[in-house]
Amino acid sequence: MNLLNIIDEIEKVDPEFHERINPRRAAIKNITSFGSKVALSALPFAMGTLFKKAYGQTSSSVTDVLNFALTLEYLEAEFYTQGTNSVRTATFTTQGQNAAALGALQQITKDENNHVAFLKSVLGSAAVAKPNFDFTAKGTFPTVFTNYDTFLAVAQVFEDTGVRAYKGQAGNLLGNQVVLTAALNIHSVEARHASHLRQMRRARTMPALKPWITGANDTGIGAAVNGTYAGEDNVVQAGVDITKLSGVSGMLSVNAATEAFDEPLTKAQILAIVTPFFA
Repeated sequence: MNLLNIIDEIEKVDPEFHERINPRRAAIKNITSFGSKVALSALPFAMGTLFKKAYGQTSSSVTDVLNFALTLEYLEAEFYTQGTNSVRTATFTTQGQNAAALGALQQITKDENNHVAFLKSVLGSAAVAKPNFDFTAKGTFPTVFTNYDTFLAVAQVFEDTGVRAYKGQAGNLLGNQVVLTAALNIHSVEARHASHLRQMRRARTMPALKPWITGANDTGIGAAVNGTYAGEDNVVQAGVDITKLSGVSGMLSVNAATEAFDEPLTKAQILAIVTPFFA
């Protein structure tokens, strides 16, 4: 039995095998160095244990992450679909929604529905069903579909939450480079949505709002959305206090430090944020 030949053959079937097995190279080295000390009959057991660790929960964990993402995409897709229908469009137009703004929201609607379609195609029969939603968040935003500015504010919160959600789950997809790449592609689009919605709100009622997050909660919405921005006031990255670094005009400010880095949110934090929007 030639262990290296076995690994070569597996890599032909699974190009990601090298990444899966990478943390266990020391174990492979130990096995191959045993020489005559290990009976040939023991190698299948050793390799079986090694492969179980490499592949053991990959499929289920990836499925869990993708279904979590799908649930969030269902939320966003349904929100924009309802918010851009003919009835809401007519209402929002009377409140100042122009053609350019409507076009942007319609594009975001298409993007979110495309994300749903993609994730469902990847998951197949394992995809979770679309839940029912309450976009007032149990009465927190009662005018979400009758007041254009409230609609934009909730949209921004959804997008900012989505960006941090994908960032928080990226580490759980490291074992599958193809899926990770697709998730990161969606993540960047969510970030573009968030930035554009912030610009739309800035043009209307929030002149101080920036395309990026400043501090722990810069939305002007109040404590109801604090969970979405929890930790965004962090100024320490990789053990380095960013405010202790020199910038163009002296030491970097707290605002500059928080704006330069985006923070992830855990699954538990995301669920706490979005649960009120589920009927």
